[in-house]
Parts: sequence; structure tokens; C-alpha cells
Amino acid sequence: MLSSFGQNPASFELKILFIGPPLGLRFLHHQPRFVAETTAEENALQFQFNGMYYTFTNTQLLVSAFVLLLAIGIAIAAFMEHRRTKTLALRNRFGTEYDREVLKHSSAHAAESKLADREIRFKALEISNLGAVERERFVIEWHTVQSRFVDHPHSAVTEADDLINALLEARGYPHATFEQRAADVSVSYPRVMEDYRLAHGIAYRLGKVEATTEELRTAMIQYRSIFDELAQPLKPTEQKSAA
Repeated sequence: MLSSFGQNPASFELKILFIGPPLGLRFLHHQPRFVAETTAEENALQFQFNGMYYTFTNTQLLVSAFVLLLAIGIAIAAFMEHRRTKTLALRNRFGTEYDREVLKHSSAHAAESKLADREIRFKALEISNLGAVERERFVIEWHTVQSRFVDHPHSAVTEADDLINALLEARGYPHATFEQRAADVSVSYPRVMEDYRLAHGIAYRLGKVEATTEELRTAMIQYRSIFDELAQPLKPTEQKSAA
């Protein structure tokens, strides 16, 4: 072995110089490419959809997530604004009836649903104004009932309640329980509802202490206010809002 190499030492050294460096250069040349490919694979997500492959980098995924969250935030804000506007409109329209329904159902959402049902039911009713002759007849009957209050306050208040019912039926409101009738009337006449409920409660105070003369007088005044409101023609703007 020694003798063979010794015969031509220059050739041995030439082989070392020729073979060694190319191997080292090949390793250094390919190492960066290997690292770059590995990093790209770690920072990308690939999936298949309808036979096609899609690749997204982490940056693209973060941007997509941000856009999605932004869209969800905008949708939630729009929904909340719609709910706020609807609540404000119903509260302004129904007044005390809105608060009453919220207390009754312990939920603003449930109360608003019930009030919306009132509007839907009212649209199916054929409500009309009183004719001139019919209005005059009811006015005369009201004065008769009112004149009876001095001598018969309790019966006069009861008759006033019956007269209001007759007036409502003449205008097209269906015969129903007091609660249903009050719900129907509240769509077009929300301002009289508090007086209507209080006066009716005094007129028919069943199973309780009989109403005092002062309470009966208050009820009569309230019925007069209700009568004046219901006997008047419904304004076009009110008819439009009710429809």
C-alpha cells in the first residue's frame, strides 16, 4: 500500500483536493434550501376542496380570521341597533301598555312579541269612524248616563262602561273579554289605556270593598275622556300608523 502511493504522491494529493471540496460545497449548497422548505411547510396550511388543493400561509389565515371577526362584530352591532330602534318605536307607540307587558312577561323581547301580535290582529279588523247621526246618538246617551251620577253614582259608572263597549262595537271592534278589547283599542288609542283600565277596575270591583264616591267620580271623569277620544273620527295619520 505504501509503496503504491509512494510511487506517485502527487496523484494522491490531487485526488484529495479534487474529491474533498466538491463534497463540502454540495452540502453547504443544499442545506439552506432544506431549511427554507421546512420553514415554509411549518408556516402554511394545505387542504383539499372539490379535488383541488389550497394552501394558506399563517399571515393569510390571521387576516382572514380578523376579517371574519370584524364582519361578525358589524352584524351584531347592526342587530343591536335594530332591536334598540324597534324597542323605542314600540315604547313610544304603546306607552304604559309597553311597560305593563314587560312587567307581565318579565321580558322585553316577549312583551314586544305580544305587542306585535296586537298590531297583526288589528290589521284584520274592519274599524271605521262613527257616522254623524250615530255619533250624535252616542253623545246624547252619554249625557243621560252622566246626569245619573248625582243620584246613582255606582250604576252610572257601570252604564258608562257599557256605553264605551257599545261605541267600540259600533266602530267595528269585536265583542270580546275586557283584556282582549283593551289590547285591540291600545293599537290606535294608547293614550286612553291607563284611564280605561283604571275606570273599568273601579266599575267592576268584584269581591272587594265597594268603590268610594270619590273613586266613582274619578272613574266617571276617566270614562268621559275615553268617550271623547273614541267618538272622534280617527285621523288619517293614526289610521296609517295603525295599519
